[in-house]
Amino acid sequence: MAHGREAGLRGPDPADAVRHWREAFNLFSRHVQDAATTPVEAHWLLEVLAVVAGDRNAVAVRRPFSFIVCPASPLAIEGTYTDAWLETAGWGIPVAIMPMPLMGLSAPAGLAATIVAGNAEVLAMLCLVQAADPGTPVIYAPAFSVMEPRTGRFGGGGPEHALLGAAATEMARFYGLPAEASAGGTDHHVPGIQAAYERAVNWTLPALAWPDLLVGPGCLGGATTLSLEQLLIDVEVFHRCRRIHDGIGGLEAPRSGLDGLLAELAPGSDFTASPLTRDALRAGEWHVAGLGVRSAFERWDEAGRPDLLDEARERMAALLASRRPLPLDEAQVRELERIERAARDEASTAGVPGAPGATRQREGAR
Repeated sequence: MAHGREAGLRGPDPADAVRHWREAFNLFSRHVQDAATTPVEAHWLLEVLAVVAGDRNAVAVRRPFSFIVCPASPLAIEGTYTDAWLETAGWGIPVAIMPMPLMGLSAPAGLAATIVAGNAEVLAMLCLVQAADPGTPVIYAPAFSVMEPRTGRFGGGGPEHALLGAAATEMARFYGLPAEASAGGTDHHVPGIQAAYERAVNWTLPALAWPDLLVGPGCLGGATTLSLEQLLIDVEVFHRCRRIHDGIGGLEAPRSGLDGLLAELAPGSDFTASPLTRDALRAGEWHVAGLGVRSAFERWDEAGRPDLLDEARERMAALLASRRPLPLDEAQVRELERIERAARDEASTAGVPGAPGATRQREGAR
């Protein structure tokens, strides 16, 4: 799943948001999760989605997009942001409700208190969504977090984030809602030893709780920067978490061959060439790492002692060079470019980018 940009990284012109969505759907074949922050932006978002999916009905069926709504902790639902979502009501777009209570700052001190506060914010927004548009799909997605006690800032590197990420999934299961967990943070700003141990620890527990969506790969410095090298390292962490989640005896092929394997057991046996070993490997009894050193010291030394970050950088360069997304066809690309121009022209004519009046003037277009 591709996450959208933070609202603060775009310009005031709604066309900037249109350009972002146009590029996102042209670059990614995955589901996109993002938000419009004004009603005018939301209007243009719907035009973009109709082009990407085919039409309004296809948006509800294919669901290429989910809309993040973030109640402001503590216990505030912002008017303009809510009005932006209300513009999309009736389109069947899933809503990911993501308050971000920060323990000790915008939530009371204590993990349980933070969970209770954030859960109240999710339920309040859920009630608003269902009252406005009954049946709208909802994702339980609170980003429970804690402030860094020395500075008061959000960092994400503390182990409490692992507990809170797992708690978000457990609460979602209690309500019978799809679960989205945000955890795995780090206080450091570049990939390295601190980022590696903080992110690995903080991803493991939420991943073992097995949410439907686990977000944030590649984010550093309290999710303020994106590192492509860290993204690949995080993917390796996810794969390891999935292997741990599978457990022992959870894979059908090795279990069915257990009797045969035990029949081969004898003093001094060598199972390297056994077909059962091959089958177990193919079935996933081993996690085959995608990054890192797996050879003897001598071979690693002879290779020039390659660094993990260099390996990740080379791997990412190769992935980008061979990337084959599912591109939009030429007609869709031209139509999205037309929508961006129209959004920019309208904002220029209105004189106040994002003014709500522009949406009311264009409601008939839908």
